[in-house]
Amino acid sequence: MFNKINSHNEWDKLKEIIVGTAKGTIATITWDRKKKIDQKVLDQALDLTKKGTPKWLDDEIEEDLDGLAKSLQKLGIVVHRPRTFDFSTVYSSPFWFSNSNNLYNVRDLNLVVGDHVIESPSYLASRYFESTGLYEIFYKYFEKGFKWIAGPKPKLNYEVRLPYFKDHDSRELTYEDAKHKSLTKGRLEKLHRLAEKEIVFEAANTLRMGKDLLYLVSSSGNVLGAKWLQSVLGNDYKVHITKDIYRSDHIDSTLLALKPGLILINSIRVKEKNCPPIFKKWEKIYFEDVVPISEAELKIQKDIRDPIAYKLKELGFSSNIGDMSSPWIGMNLLSVNKETVLVDKRQEKLIKLLEKKKFKVIPIRMRHLYTLGGGLHCATLDTVRDSVLESYFD
Repeated sequence: MFNKINSHNEWDKLKEIIVGTAKGTIATITWDRKKKIDQKVLDQALDLTKKGTPKWLDDEIEEDLDGLAKSLQKLGIVVHRPRTFDFSTVYSSPFWFSNSNNLYNVRDLNLVVGDHVIESPSYLASRYFESTGLYEIFYKYFEKGFKWIAGPKPKLNYEVRLPYFKDHDSRELTYEDAKHKSLTKGRLEKLHRLAEKEIVFEAANTLRMGKDLLYLVSSSGNVLGAKWLQSVLGNDYKVHITKDIYRSDHIDSTLLALKPGLILINSIRVKEKNCPPIFKKWEKIYFEDVVPISEAELKIQKDIRDPIAYKLKELGFSSNIGDMSSPWIGMNLLSVNKETVLVDKRQEKLIKLLEKKKFKVIPIRMRHLYTLGGGLHCATLDTVRDSVLESYFD
């Protein structure tokens, strides 16, 4: 079943959704075209990429995603699932070589605004063709008619990621940094910012609220990206830019709009003084008390993925396998309607807080969300909600 694409916000009644998949997940390898990599070294690297996500891990992640899909279907929501391609295939531009990762975080690069689907141009070469994994679904929707827009493909022939600090290892830690380490047994994010040479951003940098969209300038979205988004959406929408709430990645572990006039806020990053002015009149729920990343996930990272990341670096490749998502991805929830939300079952304090606010909370098992870099919101893309275009800030 495919209705016409229509999703204006994060909270109206959900009717259709895409749930990602972990099938075929491998580590990424990217290298500059000027660097000479012989076939023997490449074969060694490709072998390592497949070892980073053992079959048992892939199966557990897929089992949880299947459980998420079934929970949504029980609520009467139509669920679509993407069909994977061979992520080990190496592709190139005139400037670099890369392979792909997976189709798990389907929201990351695809922004649904009303009857628009906007493919965002990521700063990562490894995500160059990721959205094509959803094309089989999008073409079904295209029969009903929607506005399909793809951002300009960046060249990425320069240092797109610029260091956030002159010396990462000796920098003074913030309270957020210290809390991050306590929740991850000592891990610390290596922060960067993006150059402004070309349009690069990921769709998950954007919070949709009818006629207003809040765009986070971060390590995965630059100012040019926000300006381009405004230019294609036109005068019916206003793209608000915020820069001072989060130094790292996507917005949906920091700000989550639950319904008109109510915003869930990660209080370790956002206080009254740096809260985006757009929320001045909204009720704010401040929360930061997520559970630590599980021992099981930390062990997988330490024993399997980090050693592979080190080996790939020694061989001359950059890769994503040494990364884990922020512990605050545990706040990453999905709204089914204005009264019902899906939440990671481990986040008991968040569940109780939302229940006090009269939400019906459906706990969902997501055992490896930190390893795959995305929670319930990241791993889903709502395509149809029962909504109309409105302004919530008049």
